[in-house]
Amino acid sequence: MAQVTETAGSALPRGFRSAEQGWPRLDRIPHPPRRVPLIGDVVGTNVRTPVQDSMRIAAELGPIFRRKGFGKEIVFVWGADLAAELADESRFAKHVGLGVANLRPVAGDGLFTAYNHEPNWQLAHDILAPGFSREAMEGYHPLMLDVAGQLMSAWDASEAAGRTVDVPGDMTKLTLETIARTGFGHDFQSFEREQLHPFVTAMVGALSFAQRRNVVPPLLSGLLRGAEKRNAADRAYLNRTVDEVIAARRAAGDGPGDLLDRMLEVAHPETGERLAPENIRRQVITFLVAGHETTSGALSFALHYLAQHRDVLAKAQEEVDRVWGDAPVPAYEQVAKLRYLRRVLDESLRLWPTAPAFAREAVADTTLGGVHPMRRGAWTLVLTTMLHRDPAAWGDDPEAFDPERFTPQAVRARPGHVFKPWGTGARACIGRQFALHEATLVLGLLLRRYDLSAEPGYQLRIAERLTLMPRGLRLHLTRR
Repeated sequence: MAQVTETAGSALPRGFRSAEQGWPRLDRIPHPPRRVPLIGDVVGTNVRTPVQDSMRIAAELGPIFRRKGFGKEIVFVWGADLAAELADESRFAKHVGLGVANLRPVAGDGLFTAYNHEPNWQLAHDILAPGFSREAMEGYHPLMLDVAGQLMSAWDASEAAGRTVDVPGDMTKLTLETIARTGFGHDFQSFEREQLHPFVTAMVGALSFAQRRNVVPPLLSGLLRGAEKRNAADRAYLNRTVDEVIAARRAAGDGPGDLLDRMLEVAHPETGERLAPENIRRQVITFLVAGHETTSGALSFALHYLAQHRDVLAKAQEEVDRVWGDAPVPAYEQVAKLRYLRRVLDESLRLWPTAPAFAREAVADTTLGGVHPMRRGAWTLVLTTMLHRDPAAWGDDPEAFDPERFTPQAVRARPGHVFKPWGTGARACIGRQFALHEATLVLGLLLRRYDLSAEPGYQLRIAERLTLMPRGLRLHLTRR
């Protein structure tokens, strides 16, 4: 696997670091009972559902546990108290490992996949952060409305024909178009296609391959030869597509002042440094992939829960009708006034955060929870899906869908650092406000226009490809 973060002092070992290298008292951390010599904790696991397998094991073993497979041992944490410690930026930093490191052939030192010691991370962050200011967001709002209008035109046709709609597929089209048009002035024409754009196919292939690399043992890596060829083709397509977008902007000259213009034209305000051409490509890929994949999942889960909970749907529709009134389209500032709908979105992200885990590493020797010593560079995976289900933070029935968990009073009453769908610290998602505005706007528009009904007998199933997405989710629509 790829190299890992280096901090002050002697260089850390490169490549994957198994837990025994950084956790001297692993005997204090439980593991599944049926551990097999050489193979590890693989009995009863499924290579297609590593997150859900880890959730099941977490429920059995408690707030810190370990799993081992073919010589690779990983410590998982999900208890609220331990997660709060790991959020302390003076003791811990982002760790780039597992599937994130596997994406580096695609995204290199882009914002999401850069190691902490790589200078392009801070340079890009400082240059691009103003692209998510309130002023910038107001400029994106009309384009978001336009893309949402394309979605609703497609859904109107399906509703008139009595067809159900493919929620994950259509949300993927919507969010890809939104980030492409607002950030880079590019139209993938997703709603004019019968199938998903090849960029999405290549992106899903790259994410799935990165996930598979996590669970296939080195001795069986030959099984991935065919997948590696497909992955190389996917990477080449992603690079080619992005290079064409950048070349078109350079040829056009002056742009609209979007994220791509900032990458191409803006220098760091203090150092005067600019992003190199190779890094610009990596940042564009990062935004196109991360900027639509996670938001499409968040929208899909929210629509699922709205269709399953008629009382919540009715309350959210009442709020949209009352707050937006007869305005043909909402103004930018009206979106944030949908406070109940935002709670619906947050509760959906609590149950199924589309980025289901994040990794943290010790910046110096320390002890976690007063019990577990960690050497500098030791890392752990915070299992967000289980942190969001810790009864100590969320009560006795954390599996229940309840948007009232996110009233201001309920939020203030909870411990800090128990809701982490965007990661944590300095390396948390830079586009969080963009995603929240887009998702709340789209949900509001859809609820004002349609009643939603689930297919009879549908049971939520989760597709894992580094991010999480409902599998096979289709909804019936009725115009209001």
